[in-house]
Amino acid sequence: MLNFCTLFDAVYLSRGLALYNSLCETCTDFHLYVFAFDDKCFRILQSLSLQHMTVIPLNTFEDDELLRVKQERTRGEYCWTCTSSTILYVLNHYDVEHCTYLDADLYFFSSPRPLIDEMGSDSILITLHRYTPKYDQGWKTGIYCVQFVTFRNDERGLTALQWWRKACLEWCYNRFEDGKFGDQKYLDDWTERFEGVHVLKHLGGGLAPWNMQQYSFECINGKLTGLELSSGKRFEVIFFHFHSLTFVSPRFFSPRPYYQRNDAAITFLFNPYAKAIGNIREQYPPVKEAERYLHGRAYCKYLAETFIRRGFKEFHYIKLLHKQ
Repeated sequence: MLNFCTLFDAVYLSRGLALYNSLCETCTDFHLYVFAFDDKCFRILQSLSLQHMTVIPLNTFEDDELLRVKQERTRGEYCWTCTSSTILYVLNHYDVEHCTYLDADLYFFSSPRPLIDEMGSDSILITLHRYTPKYDQGWKTGIYCVQFVTFRNDERGLTALQWWRKACLEWCYNRFEDGKFGDQKYLDDWTERFEGVHVLKHLGGGLAPWNMQQYSFECINGKLTGLELSSGKRFEVIFFHFHSLTFVSPRFFSPRPYYQRNDAAITFLFNPYAKAIGNIREQYPPVKEAERYLHGRAYCKYLAETFIRRGFKEFHYIKLLHKQ
């Protein structure tokens, strides 16, 4: 049994359900613990009674230490603060051998089992950002990405997890300060600080907008496959992190203009994800009603940034992204 946890509020419901559905399609033996960060999210998820999901309301999860710092953090910073605590909550309250935290905007194209298996006898699994050089912000946001991080329910795993939770309670903000950034840069020295830490090697785990320029993608015998351009190494795509995908309107999605894209990435990664989100909206109308879209100044800013950075080529990618 693979055990996962994630956290999100009603605005992220469609993303969270897309994550869940992708796990159902690629991995039958799993359970996802969802920490619902508002009442609306909790009510909707509870009403769905999904077989492989346990929904945990915020007032059940939050303890005195989290509540003490909650008012000092923005909503996003508080979510980061809670990441380590969600994993620890699952390990402490459920009979599981391990738990993997997932960002809610991940989507699986094949089973995550090879990633967990790669950990072997180690107790902690972390994933590199693998930045494309021109987008490298590792000095600021961290070498590793808190998108897919696994802890075993053993002494080594709990030692690192409890240290991380304590550090995030003390400081977790959306700024670079004294070698820290959010919950993420704390991971930079874990391979030296803690025992039993494994850095993921599988190229199919950790694909994201900031590194997709290093790969080409194609479907071979029904499986989505990547090719590392620098080495010629082929690999099966496990998951993609749809960080900063903009929900412009109920029918219009857009990748963040900052990152360079290509036809293969849009066709094989973004297009299936957009369809998955669309299907969820049709299946669960309350989910669609909870989403937020761009309006007014934010919409004008988006249009300006998109076409300043990408020009009229962006019309081509928009067409590919929304192709039925």
